[in-house]
Amino acid sequence: MARNDDPNDHKGLIREAYRIEGITLPECRSIFLDWALSLPADRDQQQAVSSLHSIYSARAEYHPMTQVLAEGLQTAQAPKRRGGWRNRNR
Repeated sequence: MARNDDPNDHKGLIREAYRIEGITLPECRSIFLDWALSLPADRDQQQAVSSLHSIYSARAEYHPMTQVLAEGLQTAQAPKRRGGWRNRNR
């Protein structure tokens, strides 16, 4: 894949997913996972997903990758359990 100027999709994985005719939801999820794992550590994942969703949802509302990006937004915004074993009652 060619590199991309978009810092939120530097490998162009999301962009290319939208270009694949007949791509399925599971394939989009796999591409999204690859994208998430390759995102530079200094890049805010929630901001990147939000930005990509804003761009692509306007262009391809019913594309399976749009659904995956929306799911990614919901997951990123879900509250996380904090404390671990140290905060459990004994």
